[in-house]
This record gives sequence, C-alpha cells and structure tokens, in this order.
Amino acid sequence: MLPLNRNLQKLVDIAQKPVKVGIGLMSGTSLDGLDIALCRFTGSGLQTQFELMQFTTIVYDEAFKQEVRSVFAKREADLEKVCLLNAYIGTYHAELILKALADWNIKPSDVDFIASHGQTIYHAPKRLHNQPNYPNATLQIGDGDHIAVKTGLLTISDFRQKHIAAGGEGAPLALYGDVLLGSKDGENRLLLNIGGIANLTFLPADDDSSKIICTDIGPGNTLIDAAVKKYFNKAFDKDAEIAFSGEVTESLLNALLSHPFFKEAAPKTTGPELFNLDYVQQAQEKSGTLAIEAKDLVCTLTALTATSITNFIQANFKFDDLKIFVSGGGAKNKFVIKHLQKTLPQSTITDTSVLGINPDAKEAILFALLGNEALCGEPIAIGNNPAVLMGKFSFPG
Repeated sequence: MLPLNRNLQKLVDIAQKPVKVGIGLMSGTSLDGLDIALCRFTGSGLQTQFELMQFTTIVYDEAFKQEVRSVFAKREADLEKVCLLNAYIGTYHAELILKALADWNIKPSDVDFIASHGQTIYHAPKRLHNQPNYPNATLQIGDGDHIAVKTGLLTISDFRQKHIAAGGEGAPLALYGDVLLGSKDGENRLLLNIGGIANLTFLPADDDSSKIICTDIGPGNTLIDAAVKKYFNKAFDKDAEIAFSGEVTESLLNALLSHPFFKEAAPKTTGPELFNLDYVQQAQEKSGTLAIEAKDLVCTLTALTATSITNFIQANFKFDDLKIFVSGGGAKNKFVIKHLQKTLPQSTITDTSVLGINPDAKEAILFALLGNEALCGEPIAIGNNPAVLMGKFSFPG
C-alpha cells in the first residue's frame, strides 16, 4: 500500500485524536465583527463533550464593513469585488485568528483545526428566488485555503453547500449543534438565536427527533441595525435606548407583519435579501407612515422582531413548561426580551449561559462543533434534515 501524503496523514492523525482543540469562526449578517471561539472537544455525535477555552469578538472597522456591504445581499454586484473580497476576507480572518492566539498566549501548533463559516453575501432559497430551473443556493466568501496557508492550520469551511446539495436550504445549521449540546430528557426547550436573522431550534422533552424543528423566524437585528445606522449613525441600538424612547406605530407594524413569509410553514430560511430597508419603505408606503419619526421607526422595527418571534412560538408550541434559551446580539436587546417575557408568561426565558454556552459565542462554538463532526463524526438523521457531514478541507501546504 502506498503511504498517504503528509496532508492526508496529518488529517488522519487529527481525526484519531481523542481530544481535539478547534477554532470556530462566525461572521454574521450584522457585520459587527469576527467571533473566534477556541474549543476543546472529546468524542463526537451525541457523545460530544466540549469546553470553551477562550472567546473573543474582534470588531470590524468601518472601512471593512463598507467593502462587504458593497456586495452584500445585492442581486447585482461588482464581480471583481466579489472575487477580491473572497481572497481578502480569508487572509484578513487568518490575521485576526493569529492575533487572538497571540493575545491568549497560545501557539498555533497547539490548535488542531479551524472551522470557518465565512461571510454570507447572498442567500437564495428557491422559495425566494422563484426561478424554476434553479435550486436552493447560498454564497459565503472568505476562502478556506487562504486561512489554512496563512495560519498553518487545517481549515474546514463552506459548510452550507453540502446541506443544500443534500436537499436543504443551507440554513439554519444551528440545528446540529443545538441537538448535540442543548437537548435534555424531560424538558421542552427552545434555543432561540437573535442575530441578524432570528432562528430557533425546538428540542422536545421526549427526545423524538421527528418533532425537532429548526427554522428562521424573521428579522432579528438586521432591520434595527440598518435603521439605527441610517438615522442615528450608530452601529446598533445599545440597550434598546432608541426603541424605548419611541412608540410603536401599529399600522406600520401590521403592514410589516403582512408579508407572506410570516405565514409560510416551517422550516424556512431568509435573510437581508428580503428583510431590508426597501421592505420597510414598502410597508411605510402601504400604511401611510413615511413621515414617522426615526425613533418611532426604530421602536416599531424592534417590535417587529419581538412580535414575529412571539407569534411563531405561540402558533407552534403549546407547552406550559417551555424553556427558552436566548443567544445572539438580540439577547441583549431589553425591549425584545421584555416583550417575550410579557407575551410568553408560561415560559422560562434565560440566555444560553445556564447551559454552559456563552450566548455571544454560541454560533462560533457551533461551527467548531461542525468541524469536529467533519473530522470524526458520522451523519446524524434529525427529522427531515439532511443526514450529512458538512465542510470542505483546506490544507496549509
């Protein structure tokens, strides 16, 4: 038998290690920064045990955000810019990883792998693009080879493509990590992530995988952040101060909620391709509210996030003992959380820290987990979701 080349041999060696140290990367639609989670894993699948060793978010500067926004969620974009950003983001993320490791006083050689989500620039499920000859599609840039070469570490990336190739929509991928890390016999649980888009995973008390639901709900922070940026020149509404200073304009809220997406059955996915300021303007025109004050607009958009979450939960989960664990930037939005507590009084609402999962780090942890599964796991059938191992391998040399 011919020997394996050094890259494949190293891959086998890492896969066979009983304990692995991996880095999970997440850069979301809010473009606030790169989440970097350093995790230690033992086992795989339902036997996975993990420890969050270190976590940081390195904030993007405004110039970088503008570069990404120039192609983000646009049906027409500069193809050369997309090409350049694919290489640039991979290199930039590699630099941020090395900076984080240096800050933590950890050598790259002490890390086994990197699992990179990349930067989503367009999400196009068939339900939204409505082109009969084309399948579900999504595109994340930030090339894994650039990360691997610059860091010297095995890099696993582009996770969403396998999910789509196997019949899914490429999102939400939180399902796999939520099931492995968040399930508990005897408890009906919702793991609610409020990032740019709000999504949730329902984990039934009886551990019946056919009852598990993982789906996008609607806008999380994306519309709030866009309005706050446009009208107040701020990155986000800290502590919902602007939202609390305004009033909900009910006619606009009803117009926003009238979009057909909210009536579609789960599971479903969406993104800023749908929920953007053009969608808001159309609702304002429909409701005759183009002249409302900016603070009232932010308040109403925040109410949209909260109300759409509540409406979905009330329509789909009839439990008196539902436990809701919140993560993502929206977990810090006091307006949203107050609304959930008021409208879902029978549910217990906390953040994921009570599960041992840093709510800010959750999505980066989940991608590190997917990387661990790609190395040593086996496909897991969860409801009607594709039973696949996801991720493409990039070697450093």
